[in-house]
Amino acid sequence: MGKKSKKAKPSPRAEAFTFGDPTPVLDGSDILDYTESWWNGKWYEPPVSRPGLTKSYRANSHHSSSIQVKRNILVRAYIPHRLFPKQEFARWVLDYLIFGDAYVEKIGNWVRDTIRLKTSLAKYTRRGKGEDEFWYVPNWHQQHEFEPGSVFQLMEPDINQEIYGIPEYLSSLNSAWLNESATLFRRKYYLNGSHAGFILYMNDPAQEKQDVDNLRTALKEAKGPGNFRNLFMYSPNGKKDGIQVIPIAEVQAKDEFFNIKNITRDDVLAGHRVPPQIMGIIPQNTSGFGDVEKAALVFAANEIEPLQERLIELNDWVGEEVIRFKPYSIGQVIEETEKK
Repeated sequence: MGKKSKKAKPSPRAEAFTFGDPTPVLDGSDILDYTESWWNGKWYEPPVSRPGLTKSYRANSHHSSSIQVKRNILVRAYIPHRLFPKQEFARWVLDYLIFGDAYVEKIGNWVRDTIRLKTSLAKYTRRGKGEDEFWYVPNWHQQHEFEPGSVFQLMEPDINQEIYGIPEYLSSLNSAWLNESATLFRRKYYLNGSHAGFILYMNDPAQEKQDVDNLRTALKEAKGPGNFRNLFMYSPNGKKDGIQVIPIAEVQAKDEFFNIKNITRDDVLAGHRVPPQIMGIIPQNTSGFGDVEKAALVFAANEIEPLQERLIELNDWVGEEVIRFKPYSIGQVIEETEKK
């Protein structure tokens, strides 16, 4: 009888794979891509997505806090009026800072005397064909047309169109989204619990397939509630460097996370022009950020006072001095705080 032919064993092959191409965060629906306001037959659609700006408001702590600190300073300096309570004023200011648009509806009695002013939410308010035509559209099946001449629009000028206002911080939104993406990635990283971040390389011929399978199973189970557990490998006939752990990018990922957070934070603060001292940010250097009182005074003169001048435009439309402000003073703030 002839010898049985031995079946040739397949030669081992090394395998490698790559990840897919980067995907834009707002692929196909970027809220910054606009040219003009679209006319739908009744009103003009805003050139920038209002729901997108709403979601972006809370995408990053520095972005939302920069808006809130301006709102809080303006509300503190505001002198309440019988037609426009402080709560309505705060809502109006917040709309203006987020959307670059703010609307006030004049509510009158039967003899057309103004009895109060009400903020119309900028997210749902739309501009009609004429300058005095406005609509309130909270959803697709609800449409309310305001009485002509009853709505005042305060808008931040735009270089591409003159129908809606555009917020000043649009150029820093990409940094706010990147900051959010880095935080969400970090959260998913820890929730997943698979923190290996290395390649386990084995070239020890003494290993049996069952041993390799057991090690593979142990690594797969080292996530979720079982993360950070210790692994034990016994190889009596192994040789030096038979099993190697090759880190991929764990340390680099940590460094990039902090770099992204710091760089995007600075971009967002620059977009809002808010000093880091006022934001309560801890300086990373020994010299600090400088005198907080001087920074607050410069911020009030360069940012808060121009905003107040814009808000006072409502008085001309109402025909009465509704918007008034107290002078901003650090000493007065400290004195009032001590009294409380």
